[in-house]
Amino acid sequence: MKRYSRLIALLLGVSLIIGGCTTPKVMTTIDLTTPKVMTTKDLVAEANEHVTNVPVSVAKELLDEGGYIFLDVRTAKEFKMGHIPGAVHIERGLLEFMINNQVPYKNAQIVVYCKVGGRGSLAAHTLIRMGYKNVKNIEGGWVPWEKAGYPVE
Repeated sequence: MKRYSRLIALLLGVSLIIGGCTTPKVMTTIDLTTPKVMTTKDLVAEANEHVTNVPVSVAKELLDEGGYIFLDVRTAKEFKMGHIPGAVHIERGLLEFMINNQVPYKNAQIVVYCKVGGRGSLAAHTLIRMGYKNVKNIEGGWVPWEKAGYPVE
């Protein structure tokens, strides 16, 4: 029994010495405060603080001018029912995962739209946070585009 006690003491001593020679792990503090609870309206308003929103008439001018990627973030069903000619389609829920494949250049001129503007604003804000530098969102989204009689595919 004494032999085992000495062996255990020796092993503990060696482990303390070895453990003392390694770099200690840094403990990080975790912020346990409750984050502000936000509604959809709050999230969209926050996104709009960082996004350039353009009226549908300006979006039409940009389409006519060329050189802009129009990004439709509506659902596949909505996109199939009609979209801006030449628009790239990535559903809002997949944006972060697919945008780099569809639009790899961070300086690309992008005009985002959804049905009425909320998803578009959130998507545009996400793109900005991902490093895209030239992002605009169509105010009101697809609905005013269609009402204005602008081209549709």
